[in-house]
Amino acid sequence: MTRILAALAPLTLFATPIAAQDDSLPEAEIYATQLVVIETAMGDITVEIEIERAPVTAGNFLRYVDEDRFDGTTFYRAMHLDWGESPNGLLQGGTQMHPDRVLDPIAHEPTTQTGLSHTDGALSMARYDPGSATGDFSIMIKDQTGLDATPASSDPSLQAGFAVFGHVVDGMDVVHAIHALPPDPDKGEGWMKGQLLADPVEIIDMRRVDAPTGTD
Repeated sequence: MTRILAALAPLTLFATPIAAQDDSLPEAEIYATQLVVIETAMGDITVEIEIERAPVTAGNFLRYVDEDRFDGTTFYRAMHLDWGESPNGLLQGGTQMHPDRVLDPIAHEPTTQTGLSHTDGALSMARYDPGSATGDFSIMIKDQTGLDATPASSDPSLQAGFAVFGHVVDGMDVVHAIHALPPDPDKGEGWMKGQLLADPVEIIDMRRVDAPTGTD
């Protein structure tokens, strides 16, 4: 599938004559992407994976999809921020380092390299140190651009940021509904305490789908 980053404005009765239009504007860039449906126990989420702009991270995610490594996992973490308009934060799911599901870590693709950003609905790899991401990912709820790479930072982790590799194109209502579920106050340790869902939501199936072709 391809994604067009700009749309044509609708024609009006007062449109500028063709001869007077500015033809110096650059053409909208088109990037190759792949649609994936995340079927959960609370509904479907459709995501667009950036196979051209984030090939390493996207390729890793799609390998998990193709090998059914996400099927039967869960969305298990809902982080809520203490500031800004609610809902905000992120929703996290994936393999949780299960030995029968997890693959080797992948190289880190910073947002300064891919041109992507942690905007509302973006998919980003969970990790410890840069280069340790495997089979867990997060969906942003509201813009979380502080997770982008910050080369000027003195903190190596902040310098690298987190790796964005796609975004939600349908089903953000499902993301919000899962994110709103109650946490278990006794689950988790350290900064994760209070962020783990009391009843994680099953990811029943993930699968590639073709882009809609339109109707006649």
